[in-house]
Amino acid sequence: MDEFNNMNQDQNPDQQQPPTQQPDQQPNMQQQPYMQQQPYMQQQVPPTANTYIQMQNGGETVTSVGEWFLTMLLLCIPCVGLIMLFVWAFGNNTQKSKSNWAKAQLIWMVIGIVLSIIIYSLVGAALIEIASTLNT
Repeated sequence: MDEFNNMNQDQNPDQQQPPTQQPDQQPNMQQQPYMQQQPYMQQQVPPTANTYIQMQNGGETVTSVGEWFLTMLLLCIPCVGLIMLFVWAFGNNTQKSKSNWAKAQLIWMVIGIVLSIIIYSLVGAALIEIASTLNT
């Protein structure tokens, strides 16, 4: 128990003396890292979301809601919609976001067509099998 009291007395901050510095030595600033915060008016303001999107797109403008509305309207026209998807997907003067969207739409169309062919083939084969068992 005496050892514990002796240890506590050694670590008592009232009894410890601060380390002395010699006048020709400068204090070591690397011991405690300190990040100095910039004053309020000099802090950098993060860019807005629109600026961020334009920076990622290489300064390209964002497609507006009206343009997307017209795009969807054109897709509702049977043959024109399919042709316009190819124009938007592989055209040179189309915005990158619309081009990527058109490519994704074409990929989904191909997936839908392939799945439809598989399903219709399975259903057709099942109907033929049922019809052949009924005839016998």
